[in-house]
Amino acid sequence: MSESSQTLLRHILEAPYPNSSMNSYFSPMQLEHRSHHVDEKNFDKLKAAYGACLDEDAIKKAGVDPLTEILDQIMHLLPKQKSANDDEDIANTVLYLASLGVSVLVSPGTGADDRDPDTVVVSVSAPWRIGLPAKERYMDEDIVKRYETTVAQVISTLCPDEKYDSATFHGVVEFEKKLASASPDAEDREDVTKYYNPMSLRDAETLTPQIHLSRLIDGLAPSNVKTIRLIVGAPQYMEDLAGILSNTPKDVLQVYFMWKAVQSFASAIEADAVKPYKRFSNELQGKEPDSTPERWRTCVGHVDNGLGWILSRFFVERAFSAEAKEFGDEIVSDIKVEFIEKLKATEWMEEKVIKLAIDKVHNIVQKIGYPTKSPNIMDPSSLREYYQSIDITPSAFFNNTLSMSRFDTKLQWSALGKPVDKDAWRMTVPTVNAYYNPPGNEIVFPAGIMQFPVFDVNVPKYVSYGAFGSVSGHELSHAFDSTGRHYDQNGNYTDWWTNRTVAGFNERADCFVSQYSNYTVEGADGKPLHVNGRLTLGENIADAGGLSASFLAWKKRAAKHPNQDLPGLEYFSQEQLFFVSYANWWCGKSRKETAINRIFTDPHAPKWARILGTMANSRDFRRSFNCPVKEPVCTLW
Repeated sequence: MSESSQTLLRHILEAPYPNSSMNSYFSPMQLEHRSHHVDEKNFDKLKAAYGACLDEDAIKKAGVDPLTEILDQIMHLLPKQKSANDDEDIANTVLYLASLGVSVLVSPGTGADDRDPDTVVVSVSAPWRIGLPAKERYMDEDIVKRYETTVAQVISTLCPDEKYDSATFHGVVEFEKKLASASPDAEDREDVTKYYNPMSLRDAETLTPQIHLSRLIDGLAPSNVKTIRLIVGAPQYMEDLAGILSNTPKDVLQVYFMWKAVQSFASAIEADAVKPYKRFSNELQGKEPDSTPERWRTCVGHVDNGLGWILSRFFVERAFSAEAKEFGDEIVSDIKVEFIEKLKATEWMEEKVIKLAIDKVHNIVQKIGYPTKSPNIMDPSSLREYYQSIDITPSAFFNNTLSMSRFDTKLQWSALGKPVDKDAWRMTVPTVNAYYNPPGNEIVFPAGIMQFPVFDVNVPKYVSYGAFGSVSGHELSHAFDSTGRHYDQNGNYTDWWTNRTVAGFNERADCFVSQYSNYTVEGADGKPLHVNGRLTLGENIADAGGLSASFLAWKKRAAKHPNQDLPGLEYFSQEQLFFVSYANWWCGKSRKETAINRIFTDPHAPKWARILGTMANSRDFRRSFNCPVKEPVCTLW
């Protein structure tokens, strides 16, 4: 599906502005004259960004110069000689890189306050990625050694006049290793009871005084907004960071900051200087060292990341319909009804909690297909205004990338001082994915995931309910998983469950933890590497609940409107094909190295485990395939 989406986006970007032959009701031809002109200008901006990315000759000619400008600025802000202004230098460098969208030492941001979901609040956490793909990777001596060699090769080539010695590069990797050790485990990052730590800015600043949090936030926030309170994602990390910084030489810090810039912008450079890093990154993913994706794929991703809502507008025209939106709404609404029935029948929840849970389901906002606000992707003027500050130059790919990154940073911080924008989407329309947002109590399904073969208005409904319906139920089930259950019907993080209900949930959740912890992939040393049952708990609960609710929703629909059989597949019953459609959705393969990285960082279990584990937890599957044992291994909803 991602492949089909990418290919369609390529066709859009390499074709002229759509002409009158388009008969979709989203067609540009339906626009009034003035809007049509703006729409065409928006399309030209897409084409310019795509063309600049494709122009490899111009990118190679620019070489490393655009990147070295950033490195020079870092060296200016943070001289390697120790002085009385060391903390000032560190703080200024952190702010400079943050303005470019590069998180170093800490990851600052904004979002809905979990305990007050209508209010935007500042948050500061440990960076999601220190340098290697996961903190556990710093325990692999071979990888760490190759990583250190890579840092040395790249920085020495980019900054030949600085004469850094091997001790400096070793110090950078050791510094990262300390940061990784201090950063929270992946499962704790997913746990609201651990990452939600409100503090006054004054108290938070004392944790790591070298960062100058107040200056960092003031430098990123709108000038008319004063921050006095924030959420600290990992207070212990912040405290440990202060000690780590105090014991790290300044030349090591300088190279560390430069290395973060290299890692962030290497993909926008075509030069021998950054090739060692690209080779190393490929090897970590199990790819051939010198392999590169086809350029058009890189450039489709670049445009989707930077001008995604304009691109979404043209994707919708080609890949979505009013009938598809109506069918998607029908499936999600059906699943809400069935989930409520499941809640009513839940014996381990107390009655007053069930009533509140039913209210929460009723309150879930469902967003299907594409946004019509913030921005309205069907309004060319809205899109033009939204992206007005992004400067696109047809022959300056690096500068375009930088402009897009600065825009994303400013957009996020501009939310401060305003109510939470509940119309905004976190994924562009071509994205083959979906999500549940706990503070917003909303489930969102971009048109990209509503495509053949998991969703189609013209195939028997058990195909769409088995795949897309299960995804819909999965996202809805997140409202009651190990994270979502902490948020009430209004999206407030609060204790709204009774002790008896919590105990019943934990007992059943522990079953999922044990079940999935028994699944393994092959580790780097050839020994079994176990799935983290705690990290993947929320997703595994959502898989089981989503499949069950979707099956019941489809059966109820099919009782009123029987489905056709699929020609050539008469061997299977329609019930069985429901589950085949689900399994087909998750069927896939991963390279060994990629699978290892995901075990450490991905809250989803491996795809094959999402099939086997979810089937093992489905009474309906066991009945449909006449399994000897009908009782599920684990069940919650």
